[in-house]
Amino acid sequence: MPLPAAVALDLDGVVWRADVAIPGAAEAVGRLRDAAVEVVFVTNNAGPTVAEQEAKLAAFGVDAAGAVLSSPMAAAGLLEPGSAVLVAGGPGVVEAVVGARCVPRSYDEVDAGMEVDAVVVGFHQDFDWQRMRIASAAVRRGARFVATNTDATYPAAEGLVPGNGSIVAGIATAAGVDPVVAGKPHGPMARLLVGRCGAGGVVVGDRADTDGALAAACGWRFGLVLSGVTSAADLPTDPPADLVAGDLAALVGDLLG
Repeated sequence: MPLPAAVALDLDGVVWRADVAIPGAAEAVGRLRDAAVEVVFVTNNAGPTVAEQEAKLAAFGVDAAGAVLSSPMAAAGLLEPGSAVLVAGGPGVVEAVVGARCVPRSYDEVDAGMEVDAVVVGFHQDFDWQRMRIASAAVRRGARFVATNTDATYPAAEGLVPGNGSIVAGIATAAGVDPVVAGKPHGPMARLLVGRCGAGGVVVGDRADTDGALAAACGWRFGLVLSGVTSAADLPTDPPADLVAGDLAALVGDLLG
């Protein structure tokens, strides 16, 4: 495989597992950069701000300043500047909405009668029936329905727990409207990544259905690591990987080989 111009890395399962570093990942990022390969980090995690994402990567020995591409950023690219937006999510969504020169509105403001042009849904642990009622009513009144991602679950210390896709499904069912999905592997994230890095890259991740499909949407190659949710018993994947390795360090070794 020829040396790519850019490598887009998933985080959980590639750089870390929950809050535990995957051995050799930070050094592998350094090797890519030493070879003049641009490295970015592409995540569907909509909760943290970009600064919080960068700080966690720094704590794992990875300088990620200006290199994080998140699903809220992709979602914000779908909004019209100046529009009012119900932020059905956390600080990461608020940050992206403000960065898109839109006006964030809270559940309480919308419930009190403020109209919004869009509803952007990102993971938030305080989601409940009342918030589902408010968000779905706004969608039924004509607000554009945007989901940062539809990941049904995500890994936590106690195992798999409900993810943003579970929240989105509740709002969609109540509103009778399907959302536009911004994060991996959908078009908004693909456009964000290609717009940042251009052609000829490699998406590295531990899931074919998100990371592999994102690579296909970008016209990039897919590097699959077996340090996350996919194991050797799951091979071959759909879409198939262009390169398979045990972890990021081994995959980078093959790329630079």
